[in-house]
Amino acid sequence: MPVGDQAPQSAPILDVHDVTVAYHHKPVLWDVDLTLREPHLVGIIGPNGAGKSTLLKAILGLVPLASGTVSIFGQPLATQRKLIGYVPQRESVDWDFPISVIDTVLLGTYGRLGWFRRPGRAERERAQQCLEQVGLADFARRQIGQLSGGQQQRVFLARALAQDAQIYFMDEPMAGVDAATERVIFELLQTLHAAGRTVFVVHHDLRTVRDYFDYVVLLNLRLVASGPTDVVFTPEKLQAAYGGRLPILDAAAEALRTQEAGHAHL
Repeated sequence: MPVGDQAPQSAPILDVHDVTVAYHHKPVLWDVDLTLREPHLVGIIGPNGAGKSTLLKAILGLVPLASGTVSIFGQPLATQRKLIGYVPQRESVDWDFPISVIDTVLLGTYGRLGWFRRPGRAERERAQQCLEQVGLADFARRQIGQLSGGQQQRVFLARALAQDAQIYFMDEPMAGVDAATERVIFELLQTLHAAGRTVFVVHHDLRTVRDYFDYVVLLNLRLVASGPTDVVFTPEKLQAAYGGRLPILDAAAEALRTQEAGHAHL
């Protein structure tokens, strides 16, 4: 994977300070502080309504902040957009818009072209390579609304790859997709991380958190905990975030106990 613009490594990759977001005067995210200094695969988890998607949108400037600041590699978002890739929730996209798969992926190259250049041969080759990475090279001329949900999600991943960003934000990319697409997404996350990229993923399936992420941000309107997965993804911290004894918490706790027992016998 080609390396994009190199960002200064002395500043934090992401620095979120005292961020509060309110909808109709009702806070939905309270005083969040989050600093990341090394590249990670970051899972953002928490119960429904915890503010996970809102946190992404706040970082990306898609919702106004009631208070607080966000910086990317030590600079305001407005100066760092070329370093950022974004995969929104599939439900937020108008899939009836008449655009082809390849043209959707080409949109990912516009940020580097500037106002007055149009994608050329190099950009089209890059877009085709990104489609190959997500297994959709044969669908380039298809209208995007004709694809399945999993294929549509892959197209948006390809568009993000075409941005060749340093830091990616993905809002539930694995929600409602088939097993093959989830496997493709996971492999892409690993590829991006191996290339030194940082990826933030809003994720809802607690059973796969340990498999997919090496760093976890646990939210419930406020930041409950953040740090390496082994430290944050514990029954006690999950209980603090989720409250009642949900079956999935019991399953997660059992998985943790089984894993710990296996390590004890090594």
